[in-house]
Amino acid sequence: MLYLRSIALKPIHGSEATHFPFSVPVIRSLETLELGESVTFLVGENGSGKSTLLEGIAIAAKLPAVGSDSTDRDATLAPQRALARQLKMVWSRRTSRGFFLRAEDFFGFAKSLSKMRAEMLERLAELDSEYENRSARAKQLASLPFRTSLAEMERRYGVNLDENSHGQSFLKLFQSRFVPGGLYLLDEPEAPLSPQSQLALIVMISDMVQQDAQFIIATHSPILLGFPGATIYSFDQVPVAKVAFDELDHVVITRDFLNDPQRYLRYLSGD
Repeated sequence: MLYLRSIALKPIHGSEATHFPFSVPVIRSLETLELGESVTFLVGENGSGKSTLLEGIAIAAKLPAVGSDSTDRDATLAPQRALARQLKMVWSRRTSRGFFLRAEDFFGFAKSLSKMRAEMLERLAELDSEYENRSARAKQLASLPFRTSLAEMERRYGVNLDENSHGQSFLKLFQSRFVPGGLYLLDEPEAPLSPQSQLALIVMISDMVQQDAQFIIATHSPILLGFPGATIYSFDQVPVAKVAFDELDHVVITRDFLNDPQRYLRYLSGD
């Protein structure tokens, strides 16, 4: 299912054109990006503008951000809010489901959940003491909101998300937050994932696509980029253009290195 069908940049006038993010060449020259498949990848070197555009799309689409302040309040996203105002978004229809996730925000999210769980357990212990001499009914009513919230948190994320490895925690988050009919914007989700876990994420994405979900993903991962039938846009050229999987530098370099690592190492060492 395609919710967001295309993205384009409205004309930029005056001094704003010289300021970030419009000073980034691929942003300034952005032409219409057609989102013709359920999975679209944005690929390019660090600083190429792919994450900046993804953040602008998330703000314009009003998607909730996982693990960070609201995109409307996050001070670090002020330039991206300016970009969002200049984006022309064409929808087939809107969806209220989905989210925006930057890998760097996830670890704070896991710690925040752990802290919330500890605080609820502490409050339940306090209620045991406070209601020691009162009826079981009164104690039950007082503790019910905390027990309900704790049970829902553990149902969605497990007993303690922060105690898992980063990769396990990341996959648990996706398992708990992916729902049918959603629009998902993911910025470098491969960061905490092993190759095997990246394959597990591909399976999750495939399952969700079968349930009318759409994904736009900024990534460096040749594994994720191999998702069958995905549209891939390269931000390493101006203007941004579609690139075939086999022609991507990320894929070519990785494949060549794995075929003959010693040749690359000799070249890098100057031998």
